[in-house]
Amino acid sequence: MKTLLILLLCCTLAACASSDVDQYAAEQPALSLSDYLNGDLQAWGMFQDRSGKVVKRFHVQMTGQWQGDTGTLDERFTYSDGSTERRVWTLTRQSDGSWQGTADDVEGVATGKVAGNAFHWAYRLRLPVDGRTWVVDLDDRMYLIDDKVMLNRAIMSKWGVTLGSITLNFYKP
Repeated sequence: MKTLLILLLCCTLAACASSDVDQYAAEQPALSLSDYLNGDLQAWGMFQDRSGKVVKRFHVQMTGQWQGDTGTLDERFTYSDGSTERRVWTLTRQSDGSWQGTADDVEGVATGKVAGNAFHWAYRLRLPVDGRTWVVDLDDRMYLIDDKVMLNRAIMSKWGVTLGSITLNFYKP
């Protein structure tokens, strides 16, 4: 019984610690995904393991195209070790204002919400690691700084255990 109470308390505290995107509703500039993720963009980022060590650095060239409430975001990654990767997202605004997204290496459907200058999005990614494929959870948060810059921080976990974080700086020329 004592163990169950401790587990329940930990889950409750973890839920309180997670940031709800609605708290950014009044923040400016307001983020419009179809405006910001339209045309050519670039991003620079890194993956840090749970100890904070930078494991991978990368550059991303992106092109977004929209037709109504549906957009395609073509991401082309170049990693510091010379390897490359491509992910093509299809993003769709739902009638309630929320967002859904799909990509070939995303398991199921990504779901997200915009409020003010912030976008919170969660999904499961199939990630190749040492010849195997891991399915990891991503808790992804983006913040529009101005009309050219958006910052992104994503926490990667598996079975509720944090594996590391991704920090990304988007730039729209």
